[in-house]
Amino acid sequence: MMLRTLILSFVLFTHIIVAQEFDKGKMDSFFEILEKHEQSMGTFSIYKNGVEVYSNSIGYLDIESKVDAQVDSKYRVGSISKMFTAAIIMKLVESKKLKLSTPLTRFFPRIKNSSRISIESMLNHSSGIYNFTNTDEYLTYQYKPLSRDELYQRILEFGSSFDPGEKADYSNSNYVLLSIIAEKVTKKSFDELIQEMICKPIGLQDTYFGGKISTSNNETSSYKKVKKWERQKETDMSILLGAGAVVSTASDINKFLNAFFNDKIVTSDSRKKMMKIENGYGLGLFKTPYESKVSYGHNGGIDGFQSMAYYMPEENVSITYLSNGTDYDVKSIFLDALGIYFNKGKDLPSFLPVMKLKESDLDKYLGKYKSDSLPIELNIFKSGANLVGQATGQQDFILDAFDVHKFKFEPGRLEIEFFPAESRLVLIQGGKEYKMIRE
Repeated sequence: MMLRTLILSFVLFTHIIVAQEFDKGKMDSFFEILEKHEQSMGTFSIYKNGVEVYSNSIGYLDIESKVDAQVDSKYRVGSISKMFTAAIIMKLVESKKLKLSTPLTRFFPRIKNSSRISIESMLNHSSGIYNFTNTDEYLTYQYKPLSRDELYQRILEFGSSFDPGEKADYSNSNYVLLSIIAEKVTKKSFDELIQEMICKPIGLQDTYFGGKISTSNNETSSYKKVKKWERQKETDMSILLGAGAVVSTASDINKFLNAFFNDKIVTSDSRKKMMKIENGYGLGLFKTPYESKVSYGHNGGIDGFQSMAYYMPEENVSITYLSNGTDYDVKSIFLDALGIYFNKGKDLPSFLPVMKLKESDLDKYLGKYKSDSLPIELNIFKSGANLVGQATGQQDFILDAFDVHKFKFEPGRLEIEFFPAESRLVLIQGGKEYKMIRE
């Protein structure tokens, strides 16, 4: 296998084959390692053909009280909420209470370019409405409740970033306004809409519009890792509405994905419209490429919560990881779990201890390395006190020192041992060694 594939296997879900069975023991070991090394806390679930084939939970629901998380623990799912919101809007379109072409002037005429902003352009982030959560001011009020009018005023004051349809740029403002529009059209609260239009019809028992976190209700608190896990403050859910206020379990999110992609929430025509990607965005969905396959879903992040939920149409497989604290990149966790499920034979992470080096200590390793057996060049350079690697035409990656002259890139299961006096290195990945010489 070429080095470029080895090094970048963590970026895209590539070379995946259909699996009838997978090594559940290896999957258990993977999550045990994450928990043992305090790399993540969360719940993971896989559904195949509408049936849960694996679930696991690691870490704490509440660290201070030493309450373990369970597979049915509930998490704030962040922007995964946008899939629910988009589905609600499409159901309102189906019932002719809205059109995708409905202009924003019908509801919010004071917003800049409102006559040229449609419901559809808000769903696919091409409206140009500025993302109010990107502002410094947001940090001063995100933990306090806001009324719908106060929230609207916040969005109104920042105007637009570009003309509608000029391009697409992710904006929580779009989905906050869509939530309010749904409430105006139906004269019901967004919580009621989630229950009536999605949860009750498909049987979601543990999904709802969130409020203040209640650990007694099996809701997880969130944390960030500094030297130890530190509890995070709670964004008030009135701020994000349908952009990020849903609370759910990993199993319920997979049930939602299976119901949605099997046309049990919106019609087939609506689903296909939502799956059409323009400028990187569908209607409430992202599309993630594979070598010969694709998946659709969404990521989420709020306070210390991070999550990923994706569905693979060809395989009828949905995979969700909801985390209330992670030190190891959630995308890497997701990719590692996929590799195990699809029997890719990927090594489990070791999480070797990291050594701190001075910037001057890195000079002996710098340079461009080549090998007769590989068609690419590996450039080793430094950025501040970080040693960085980059294969020809590929994304760079930070190397962490764990022993004398030895470095690792944990997400890619890659290790490099340098021999600076001999101007060479040995790259180790996937059980194979590649010897490279510095030019």
